[in-house]
Amino acid sequence: MNIKRSLNAWRSARRTYNELSNLSRRELDDLGIHRGDISDIARKAYRDAL
Repeated sequence: MNIKRSLNAWRSARRTYNELSNLSRRELDDLGIHRGDISDIARKAYRDAL
């Protein structure tokens, strides 16, 4: 695996995690996301970016 690609994927996952973590509970509810799902969504963003 390419290091640059892996780093970009990690950055994408971290950005996703941070943005979702900063949303209020109501905003997450509007999106249909539970706060406990944020880590799983960030991991998916990492896999998708690879």
